[in-house]
Amino acid sequence: MLREPAELRVDDHGRVELPIGLLAEAGIAPGPDLLAFSDGDGRIVLRRAEDAMRDLLERGEL
Repeated sequence: MLREPAELRVDDHGRVELPIGLLAEAGIAPGPDLLAFSDGDGRIVLRRAEDAMRDLLERGEL
């Protein structure tokens, strides 16, 4: 399924504000801790910390 892209801007402090609709599509609600890492090729991945830790323990990867 194709999603409508959201155009974002990095501010002078290196911050990006993500639209609530984008977070909702990803199943990310306010509150949980997130891990961010570069996936190369200009991509940054956000994962709920609890999901990433579970995958790390079960499969040895994030």
